[in-house]
Amino acid sequence: MLRRYPDAGEPLLCKPVAQGLLNHGYRVSTTRGSYFLKHHLDDSTGDRATIVRQHRATQRLQSLGVPVAPPVEDTEGGTVAEIGGRCYALHPWVDGLHRAGDQLTTAQSRRLGALLGAVHTGLEQVMETATGPAGRSGGCRSPDPADTFVLIEDLLTAARRRRRRDSFDELAEHRLLERRILLERHADRRPPTPCVPATSWVHGDFHPLNVLYRDTDPVAILDWDRLGIQPRAEEAVRAAAIFFVQPAGKLELDKVRAYAGAYRRAAGAGPAELAAAVHRVWWERLNDFWILRWRYCLHDRRADPQFPAVSALAVWWTREYEAVCEAFTG
Repeated sequence: MLRRYPDAGEPLLCKPVAQGLLNHGYRVSTTRGSYFLKHHLDDSTGDRATIVRQHRATQRLQSLGVPVAPPVEDTEGGTVAEIGGRCYALHPWVDGLHRAGDQLTTAQSRRLGALLGAVHTGLEQVMETATGPAGRSGGCRSPDPADTFVLIEDLLTAARRRRRRDSFDELAEHRLLERRILLERHADRRPPTPCVPATSWVHGDFHPLNVLYRDTDPVAILDWDRLGIQPRAEEAVRAAAIFFVQPAGKLELDKVRAYAGAYRRAAGAGPAELAAAVHRVWWERLNDFWILRWRYCLHDRRADPQFPAVSALAVWWTREYEAVCEAFTG
């Protein structure tokens, strides 16, 4: 791999990086420094053309002052190495720490919102240059509760059939039954289908493990695999629901308010756009059981630790819907 990048030096050490659910990463130490080697495994985003588009976007964003870590170019100016049918990319290693919302002050939360706004406005510039205009509207399909009721029954069956049930299975059953009642009670609040929110290019996976901090400053936004055209305000709401969720499943609304206000100013997004996004993401969360799908259908438990807070958030958000909406729009 490194022979393609002669300026990178000779390899000394290669260690796996623990974080990451979809792809593999390694810290590579060489005679000339440290690098992050990314092994693209996700079939939906791991083809060469998609990866090259991500790389070009980060290169252009860097020229706008957005903190990113574009890939290293090989001797021919390429950024993707294909070996054995798989794609790899070499990035400079960026020292830093991941910070969740409880580690951010209100001022830092405000800066995080402004950063995401800068990402969205920056992508609007560089992706129009690179691939043509993204467009300003697009349809979306909100989850159908009838489908969710079927999924709940399937997951309940899977949780109850486990030979050696543990506390996770007990919590899963409790949350599934609870969510079924909530969906029955709020089925008439399903967002219109199709809906036509404002869409643009977005990062697609903006959360604490994809933002690196050095002291109090964000120094790199990582993992652009999900770069795509989506409702931008929904990304802002989803990100806040990950950054600022507490273990008990509540959002730190003071920090959300600071973050959202800065995002609106930086992105030029109005309160109505954010309110509509809050409603769609709330409904999405109410119908979503991806962690239980991973556990019971794919037999993959890597996301299990996230379940207590994520499942509690859907319940709390439903109860505090007006307060959450005000935090994003006020």
